[in-house]
Amino acid sequence: MLILALDTSSVSVSCALVEDGATVASGFLNAKITHSATLMPMIENLFAASGRKIGDVSMFAATSGPGSFTGVRIGASILLGLAFGKGLPCVGVSTLEVTAYPFSDREGVIVCPVMDARRGQFYNALFRDGRRLTEDRAISAEDLDAQLRELNAPVLLCGDGYALAAKLMPGREYVSPPDELIYPQAANAARIAARIYESAPDRSVFTDLNFKPVYLRPSQAERVCKEKENI
Repeated sequence: MLILALDTSSVSVSCALVEDGATVASGFLNAKITHSATLMPMIENLFAASGRKIGDVSMFAATSGPGSFTGVRIGASILLGLAFGKGLPCVGVSTLEVTAYPFSDREGVIVCPVMDARRGQFYNALFRDGRRLTEDRAISAEDLDAQLRELNAPVLLCGDGYALAAKLMPGREYVSPPDELIYPQAANAARIAARIYESAPDRSVFTDLNFKPVYLRPSQAERVCKEKENI
């Protein structure tokens, strides 16, 4: 099974072709350029470099959030555009789970992906030994710090909010990930998507019509509209 996977949910952008768990080709960029301007050329380069074509793809996958509202929408729009009319599976994967994936073998370490959600919060979930300890959530630095202290274990920070989180939650020594693994990677989204699909009791639910972005909280425009309604 050849999977085309995308990630546009954080400050970085990546895409990958993965076949039977092995990366065929991948691209990654963290240049503070709008994802809508960079992702399609990256995808075209994947196919050109690998000798594959869009017709060879048998599944589409993307990080469905949480993350940047604009970024998540860009990824979802491009995935749905590529998948339209093909009748192929489309699988959404948690950005936080993808970010934590490379550290699944760190025994006893709390893997703590953090994304800057603004307004004093992080998008976060906690993992240990490859298992989830929490659901994806928006949480304040104070509440996250208190929870990590209760767990009383080494903590590995990753994700685009790692530097800010370390600053706002001082007083402990964090396990440092390699620089190239700080951000989510589309190839890992493909591997998780394959696992989700293969273990699903009803695979027919993975359609382009059922692919939904996950935001966890209202966008700024929605909040402003709600505030005006309450005036």
